[in-house]
Amino acid sequence: MVARTHSATLVGVNATEIEIESLESGGTPKIVIVGLPDTAVKESKERVTAAIKSSGLGTTEGTITVNLAPADLKKEGPGFDLPIALSVITEKLKISEVALDSSMIIGELGLDGALRPVRGVLAIALEARAQGRARLILPKQCAIEASVVSGIDIIGVNNLREAAEYLRGAFDIEPEPNRATEFFASASAYDIDFADVKGQHDAKRAMEIAVAGGHNILMVGPPGTGKSMIAKRIVTIMPPMDEEEAIETTKIHSAGGLINEQHAFIATRPFRSPHHTISDAGLLGGGTNPGPGEVSLANNGVLFLDELPEFRRSTLEVLRQPLEDNKVTISRAAGSVTFPARFMLVAAMNPCPCGFYGDTKRACKCSPPVIQRYRQRISGPLLDRIDLHVEVPLVEYKELSSKEVGESSADIRNRVIAAREIQAERFKKHRGVHTNSGMTPRLIKQHCELDAECNGYLEHAMNDLNFSARAHDRILKVARTLADLNAREKITGDDILGAIGYRSLDRNMWS
Repeated sequence: MVARTHSATLVGVNATEIEIESLESGGTPKIVIVGLPDTAVKESKERVTAAIKSSGLGTTEGTITVNLAPADLKKEGPGFDLPIALSVITEKLKISEVALDSSMIIGELGLDGALRPVRGVLAIALEARAQGRARLILPKQCAIEASVVSGIDIIGVNNLREAAEYLRGAFDIEPEPNRATEFFASASAYDIDFADVKGQHDAKRAMEIAVAGGHNILMVGPPGTGKSMIAKRIVTIMPPMDEEEAIETTKIHSAGGLINEQHAFIATRPFRSPHHTISDAGLLGGGTNPGPGEVSLANNGVLFLDELPEFRRSTLEVLRQPLEDNKVTISRAAGSVTFPARFMLVAAMNPCPCGFYGDTKRACKCSPPVIQRYRQRISGPLLDRIDLHVEVPLVEYKELSSKEVGESSADIRNRVIAAREIQAERFKKHRGVHTNSGMTPRLIKQHCELDAECNGYLEHAMNDLNFSARAHDRILKVARTLADLNAREKITGDDILGAIGYRSLDRNMWS
């Protein structure tokens, strides 16, 4: 008879259910796996054979054909070891079809039958629930990660024998308790605060505006002014993640193999800071079996690019799609995979290669052509997609040595949340738009009406500073955010002038 078990494979950051069928026939004892398996899945037959024998569950007899359905979907990774082994020994151990049909099973086997953790467990647990399975059987090390999913029993097992005995009713295992609330309570606090930053009031105000409207921001200043310190604290003034965002973020990190027993759930907004030597695939995602890149790992959080001009130009240019679409699509011969990439871009750079151009106390050693080439490493189209440009000057000793405590992240976050609530009400009927930065041209026209004074300011700036059409829209979006932070229904001249001020680096840096 044909024995059936259910498992899942990752497609991007989501899981798709796979049905595993096995049928024993006469002939030389061996296992044949069909259904578009990759190398890791093909090698499963050797691990399964050894694990069954080592666990004292007999040996394989005759030729056993294992089919992974649907046959046109590529199956990847060693996580099919456990469900294949259980399908092979189902008839011998008299495991009921009901027990198998109500279970989704995942896990990599060692030669001694012990189970090893696999990646993507959270996505697999969500797929098991969506498919109506009553339980997910998986390695004990992964059970904590999956325990945030409600509505399904999470059964952690240590080895093949435990899994088999549990399914045949000879061994009882208590399901893992749901830990979503526990993880939120224990992992949602930050150990850094904006109060740690001395001085830089203008830069901190710019960060508040950027977070309030979901805008991208570029900091420009000499070394040692606190650009990185400020960037790391941006997540502390962002609104707390809700459960849906936390699960989505954890799912992406799980698919990237970044989850373990010590960090099984991500309840704080991610902060990703890749080195400037990163490859296109490392930033965007990809590989033979496409996995999430830094832009997706920063989903619902911050992507910080320090020393922006040091990144390869081709690497920076791949940011255009995710900045516009909030997602990344990677195409391969076998198909395409889409990863979420809804992040806030924060970048930092020096004004010149030595870092001291424009500094009143230290002389710049760079020649004008060198400075020009350095700045031109960042393309105009990419700069257009960054809403705010802010200068971060050196901090005076008086401010550094001051005992005065700066404004806390909690106070700034409260103002950000109030502005976000205004935006949530404004865009509640517009699917996919949550903040001012996501406004379409139609929404800009609807929510960014200008009076004669505002129009005059904007026209003057457009003509004198040669802003692009995209920069025009960015100015309006930032002005809308400034109005929201002050709880104003209409945009005022001060809002327009403030937004223009955050674009002035266009002229100063690129002309």
